[in-house]
Amino acid sequence: MSGSSAVSGAAPCRFAHYFAICGIDTETGLEPDELAGENFEESPLKRTFKSKVLAHYPENVEWNPFDQDAVNMLCMPKGLSFRTQADQRHPQFHSFIITKEDGSRTYGFVHTFYEQVTSPQICSAMQTLYQMHNAEHASANPPSSSSSSSSSMDSLASSLDEADSPTSSSSTSSSRAAGTYDSSRDTLYVSKALCLITPMPFMHACRHFLSQLHRAVTAASAPPLPLESYVHNILYEVPLPAPGRSLKFHGVYEPIVCQRPGPGELPLADFPLAEAFGLLGVENLVQVFTCTLLEMQILLYSQDYQRLMTVAEGITTLLFPFQWQHVYVPILPASLLHFLDAPVPYLMGLQSKEGTDRSKLELPQEANLCFVDIDNHYIELPEDFPQFPNKPEFIQELREVLLSFGITDNTGAPPRTRSSPSSTPSTPGRERKTTAFRQLEDDGRNGNLAGEELAVLELLQGNATLERLQALTKRTGVTVARVEALRAGVKAQDTEGQGGRTAAEEEELRKAKLNIQLREVFAGRFTTMFADYEAFVIQSAPDLDSWLTNREQMHNFDKASFLSDQPEPYLPFLSHFIETQMFATFIDNKIMSQWEEKEPLLRVFDTRIDKARLYNVRAPSLRSSSYQRCSVLKECAQAMEQRLIKIDHTAIHPHLLDMKIGQGKYEQGFFPKLQADVLNTGPTNNKWSHRTATAQRRKDRHRQQTEHLTLDNDLKEKYMQEARSLGKNLRQPKLSDLSPAVIAQTNWKFVEGLLKECRMKTKRMLVEKMGREAVELGHGEANITGLEENTLIASLCDLLERIWSHGLQVKQGKSALWSHLLHYQAREEKLEQQHAESPVSNVPERRKSDCSIAMPFLRVSLIQDMRHIQSMSEIKTDVGRARAWIRLSLEKKLLSQHLKQLLSRQALTKKLYKRYAFLRCEEEKEQFLYHLLSLNAVDYFCFTSVFTTIVIPYRVVIIPIKKLSNAMTTSNPWVCVSGELGDAGIMQIPKNVLEMTFDCQNLGKLTTVQLGHDNAGLLAKWLVDCVMVRNEITGHTYRFPCGRWLGKGVDDGSLERVLIGELVLPSGEEDSGRGCRTPPLQRSPSQTRRISITSLSGRGSSQYPSPFTCCSETAHRGSLTILLCGENSLVAALEQFFHHGFKSARLFQKTVFIWDFVERAVAYMESADQMGDLQETAEPLGMTCQSLCHYVNAINSTPRNIGKDGKFQLLVCLGARDRLLPQWLPLLVECPVILRMFEETALLRDRTTVNALIGVLETLHDFPITLEASLVKGIDL
Repeated sequence: MSGSSAVSGAAPCRFAHYFAICGIDTETGLEPDELAGENFEESPLKRTFKSKVLAHYPENVEWNPFDQDAVNMLCMPKGLSFRTQADQRHPQFHSFIITKEDGSRTYGFVHTFYEQVTSPQICSAMQTLYQMHNAEHASANPPSSSSSSSSSMDSLASSLDEADSPTSSSSTSSSRAAGTYDSSRDTLYVSKALCLITPMPFMHACRHFLSQLHRAVTAASAPPLPLESYVHNILYEVPLPAPGRSLKFHGVYEPIVCQRPGPGELPLADFPLAEAFGLLGVENLVQVFTCTLLEMQILLYSQDYQRLMTVAEGITTLLFPFQWQHVYVPILPASLLHFLDAPVPYLMGLQSKEGTDRSKLELPQEANLCFVDIDNHYIELPEDFPQFPNKPEFIQELREVLLSFGITDNTGAPPRTRSSPSSTPSTPGRERKTTAFRQLEDDGRNGNLAGEELAVLELLQGNATLERLQALTKRTGVTVARVEALRAGVKAQDTEGQGGRTAAEEEELRKAKLNIQLREVFAGRFTTMFADYEAFVIQSAPDLDSWLTNREQMHNFDKASFLSDQPEPYLPFLSHFIETQMFATFIDNKIMSQWEEKEPLLRVFDTRIDKARLYNVRAPSLRSSSYQRCSVLKECAQAMEQRLIKIDHTAIHPHLLDMKIGQGKYEQGFFPKLQADVLNTGPTNNKWSHRTATAQRRKDRHRQQTEHLTLDNDLKEKYMQEARSLGKNLRQPKLSDLSPAVIAQTNWKFVEGLLKECRMKTKRMLVEKMGREAVELGHGEANITGLEENTLIASLCDLLERIWSHGLQVKQGKSALWSHLLHYQAREEKLEQQHAESPVSNVPERRKSDCSIAMPFLRVSLIQDMRHIQSMSEIKTDVGRARAWIRLSLEKKLLSQHLKQLLSRQALTKKLYKRYAFLRCEEEKEQFLYHLLSLNAVDYFCFTSVFTTIVIPYRVVIIPIKKLSNAMTTSNPWVCVSGELGDAGIMQIPKNVLEMTFDCQNLGKLTTVQLGHDNAGLLAKWLVDCVMVRNEITGHTYRFPCGRWLGKGVDDGSLERVLIGELVLPSGEEDSGRGCRTPPLQRSPSQTRRISITSLSGRGSSQYPSPFTCCSETAHRGSLTILLCGENSLVAALEQFFHHGFKSARLFQKTVFIWDFVERAVAYMESADQMGDLQETAEPLGMTCQSLCHYVNAINSTPRNIGKDGKFQLLVCLGARDRLLPQWLPLLVECPVILRMFEETALLRDRTTVNALIGVLETLHDFPITLEASLVKGIDL
């Protein structure tokens, strides 16, 4: 089976690309690493020093160039660390990831151990540093007190450091326990890292290989072959397992097995998910997962690198079929901390220093941050955070999967703090006398949980571990059950052939099965939620080229229709999620798959959806919000288990190489210098060794490239030197000391990215709002626009927060934007105060003659808007205040203007922001404000509709028509203002006052005003032009046209009218009250006009029904009222229809109204009914007759003093609501009264026209109509 594998040398098929060794360079000696956040207060042993890549093999791989800086930084993210014989020196393992420009990833696996320092120069340098340190601190800190120092900056500080120091001090002198170093009696050790760089994340295999390699160095006898043989074997002779196959290769002592999922399975993920769930708890992990899906900024925080990696890889693995599209740095080296300033979504891991508190961590931006403290299993979530659909059932299912593997949620997690009592549940088969054993399990080598199964694995990882464990148990006096048995098991493992699996293999298989089952539960959720996604993909381009060129202009996914198809509870999450980059990329991949090969994740996902359809036959259950559990848990792990039981391929065994004898002689405890000549070239006997000329040319081209890169590196080094010299005089150099040039390039990309994002977002918001165009692009389904609009505005708020937090000098508060506004407010108020003290006479603002009645001018003021927000007790946080302010400014169409004003104070901007910040790039800032200005083209109510419980001051101005009436009246007038969210109640207007203000809970968009009086006194008649109402916070002014009399015996005798509002476009101060035309006093046309029935039916069928689709109970009631009763409304159209040919004005008689005709018709029907004339008519007709009479009588008997036109309006509204209009119309037409009251040419007497109108009115039956309370008040049906 082993044979010689043909493809073993081909690098894309090679298991590992590089083997590297990092450590101390004895040539350059000790170089302090200031960029790693050095603290000179620390004792020299605890400081960080620069590490180097000492060697890497091969020299270079063509398709994956070796990145020396990145490997060095990530192998030793905090540089070198030193120890003496008094300290713990356990080897540790961690992994890392390098993401390239094109998004491809390379994985690194690192085994770090301590090696004795043999160089006398380095020992004496350390001694000198100590003498200097002690001299400085002799007076301030007596040596003994430093033993309690726990703020170790060291990356690899094991969590046992403190626990173990008392024990070690018993055997050594007290000065030694204090972490001092004396070269005459102490042995100095320094960290060294062995690293494998691989194209795929075979974590367990690499971990085993590296630990065996280290064991070979520390073992008492030399390994069977020189170390070069094993390194050469894994670099050149071990292939990647083929998809769906398993592979066995040989380490120094034991065989190592790995397997790769097949093409139809979930992709490879080798990081233990159980550990991620154990560290955070199921609920927390689901919350962090949701933040990741919504592309927030996620910062992981832990002392242990492997924990950072496990959680980061765990979460991104669970995103299948989607992929994280943004900055991904699971281990952020100390020298790259400025990455946290990135104004883009990111997923980063930050190593916490031992003993430091979360509150001391200064982060540039927290408005949109999900902070994950892994070691204390606690998370901080952003505000306004939608929950994952079916979250409780989802969490329950995950808990059950974990339980089936014997893991209970949150048990075995490490204690919260060092000092907390050991309250972890006791585990069977193990007694504990002290916490030392628990801490050993949790000692950061693994970043693993305390828990029996993990302890067993740890014990079995290699004999060296057992050696250490045994020594520790003897020293601390802990009795650990079954250690001997386990040791025996390990021995057996060495001798046991391939017959049965060892305990360690069993454990590994169990973990792999659990991994797959947990991932299946997540994948199952997406399969259910997006089962229908394909139906909403818009395939509009004829070929790939045209699609790529127009990519940004095209709409690829019908979001509105997709959302309207989803269960209600899913909408808050889904409406946000379908706006993310990862979803957009997923849909792009889907569209591109018609021209090129399907992206692997998409292929697997589509196959699953097809399978689900096959079983469900598109059952309605797919669309319901009831939770569907994953049904393939048992089968999913079988394929993998089969592969591990029956190994498909065995690689060539390590063998002696053709190399010089005597070099790299075995010396216990020291990793030898390997022979580069044998490791830099692959085996010569396979076909890959004969390179073709083209490959050689490629290599030359690549060499030129690397020369170019080293040039860049020299430049970078120069800037780094500059940065270091700056930091010398500071004990803790701040990151701002980095030369801006180092960060400039990255920041330039950020600035360009932010501007592009702003352009895309504003464009999307405009298209969303601009009716017709949006409908054509598939965005016109109105029943979810509120939700979609809210999502877009929330993402605009996030974008503004990210822009304002880019390049901050000093962070203050969680919202960078609000902090800037507060600075501005403080300055302006100070100036205002100085201005007030200066003896300039204050001229009153009002320039107009006070006798004219109009809405007083509302001053535009950024500060005033801030004060409105500050006075809202409902908002508790700075982030909330900033968002409310953005919403208010957007609603007032002042967002761009306010931000321009804020940024016009350049001295303030310079004080708050670094040179490279977005807000200090003049050209980009101008473009950004211009994009925001474009939002003024549409009307937003994003403040009014969100803050529904706040109290808002309103101003009412009543404008009478003076020429024809008394400006004042002797009666007692009253007014009632109504909006979408309620009404203000009836308010008496003080006599002879035409302007008043009142405070009331937010009414939403204003819809109607009821205006009336009690008809008292001599001058009781009142002719009102219109009523103006203004929301004093948002500045929205509504005009309610009237143009009619209120009074008995005048017009239609109405004492109260319901006026329908329209939003006034902000115009000049002068005509704010009179900018709109007043409707004619009487709506009857002066001459007989034949209204073309097409225009009427056009008005009926196309103009009304489309907005009736939006009848969610309250949100669109206002727009419905306008469609029913406003100008050009249904009532107005029917009035015109009835007025046509109506004999209204009679000589020497009162004017006759349409209502008079209706009343007479009803009177006729009632009398006919009593005489029995209607008995013979069909039953339904009799019922309809009764309903019309019932409604008309109810309207006539209402206690309200509404006039005849008001009553007709009411009848039309009620008839439309109860779907009776088309049935009533024939009754009125058949009634003999029509002959007396209508000309022969009247439309109402034209059969075809009436039938057409009935057809139009019947189309309204498709829509539920909800009438506003102000319209139907006092009607008892």
